[in-house]
Amino acid sequence: MKLLCPCCPPSQTVSAPMPKSSRFRSAQTVTVLAVTQLIGWGTTFDMLGVMGRVVAPDLGLANEVVFAGLTIMMVVSAIVGPATGRWLGRYGAARVLSAASLTFALGLLLLAAANGIVLYASAWIIIGIGGACGLSAPAYTAVVEREGANGKRVIAILMLFTGLSSAIFWPILSLLNEAVGWRLTFLVCAALQFFVCLPLHLFALPKPIATHVDGGTAEIAPVPLSKAKQRKAFLLIAAATTISTFVTFGISPSLLEIFRQSGASPAFALQLGSARGILGISARFLDMLLGRRGNPMLSAAMGISLMMMSFLIMLVASPSTPLLVTFVLFYGFGTGVMTVARALLPLALFSPREFGLQSARLSLPQNLANAIAPVIFTAILDRAGTGPALAACAVLAALSLIFVLMLLALVRGARASESAILNIS
Repeated sequence: MKLLCPCCPPSQTVSAPMPKSSRFRSAQTVTVLAVTQLIGWGTTFDMLGVMGRVVAPDLGLANEVVFAGLTIMMVVSAIVGPATGRWLGRYGAARVLSAASLTFALGLLLLAAANGIVLYASAWIIIGIGGACGLSAPAYTAVVEREGANGKRVIAILMLFTGLSSAIFWPILSLLNEAVGWRLTFLVCAALQFFVCLPLHLFALPKPIATHVDGGTAEIAPVPLSKAKQRKAFLLIAAATTISTFVTFGISPSLLEIFRQSGASPAFALQLGSARGILGISARFLDMLLGRRGNPMLSAAMGISLMMMSFLIMLVASPSTPLLVTFVLFYGFGTGVMTVARALLPLALFSPREFGLQSARLSLPQNLANAIAPVIFTAILDRAGTGPALAACAVLAALSLIFVLMLLALVRGARASESAILNIS
C-alpha cells in the first residue's frame, strides 16, 4: 500500500509499511544518539544552570563571568560550524561525533582543573569546538545518513529525548556536587564523554545507508531548485531560523521576570515557566507522530505565527491570570513546533547528502544569535520594560514569518514549473 506524502509532489509516494530491519535500525540509531545527545547537552550547555554559582566563588569570578562561558561556547560553535559541515561530508557523522566526545572530555578535564579566568575560558573554547562537532546538526546528519530523506520522524523522536536533558542532568549534577564537589563532578562528566559517548559513536551506530540507496537517492533534492534558487532558499531559511532563535533564546531567560512584571506571583511565574517547557516537548511529540507526513515549512509558519500571536496578546490586553495562561499556551507550543521545524527545514529542501553541510552552515548565524540575544533582550527589559521587549519580539516574529512565506512561495513556484514540464512531456 502507498500513502501520499503532502510535502512531496503528487507524482511521489512513500511506502506505508516499514520493514522490521528498518525499524530496528531506526530504534538503534535513536537509542544511541538520544543517550549521547542527553549526555552532550547535560554536561555542557545545561551544566552551568546547576554548577555556575557553585564554581564562581571558588574561582574568584563574578557569576556573570562564569555564565559567559556559555557565550564563549556559542560563539566558538558558530565559527567552527561551517568547517564541521565539510568534515561531515568528508568523514561522516560517526567520526565527527567521536571527535566531539574526545573534545568534550578534554574541555571538561580542563574545567575541572581551572584555577582562574584563563583556564576557565580556555575550557569553554574547547567545549565550543566540541559543541559544533557533537550537538544537534551532526547528530541529525547521522540520522539522515542512516535514514535518507525519511529521517524526519527519527529526528523528531530524537529531539523529544534531548529536550529532557536539563530535567535529567540538573538533579544528577546537583547530587554529584553535594557528594564529591564540583571538580570531581566535572571529572565524572568527562568520563561519561570518554567511556560512554565515544564507544557508542564509534561502535554502536548502524552503518550509513543513505549514499547507497537506489544508487543515487542521496543526491536527489526533494524540491527541484536551480542553483540560484537553492542559494535563495538557503538565505531565506537562514534569515527565518536565525531571527526566530534570536527571539526564543533572547526572551527565555527573562520569561519569569516578564511574568512577574505582568502581575504573577513568584510561585505562579515558576509554574508558568515549567508549563512552557512541557508544551514545547508536547509540540515535539506531535511532530514525531506526523513523521514523514509533516511539512517543516508549514510547521515553521504555524510555530512562528503562534509565537507572534502570543506577543500581540500580551501587548493589547490587560495583564491577568487568563492572559498569562493564554500567552504560555501559544508561546510554548509555537516555540516547540519551531524548534523541530528549524532542524528539519534543510531536509525539506536539500538532498540527504547536502543535509550535514547546509545544517552546519546554518549553525553559524543561529549560534551567534543565541550568544548575543539574552544580553540584548535583558537590556531592553531592564531599561525600557516589558512592553518594548514584547513589541520587539512581535516585530521580529513577523519578519521571520515573512521569510518563511517567501520560502513557501519559492517552493510552490518550483513545483508548479516541474509539473508544467512533466505535462508537456
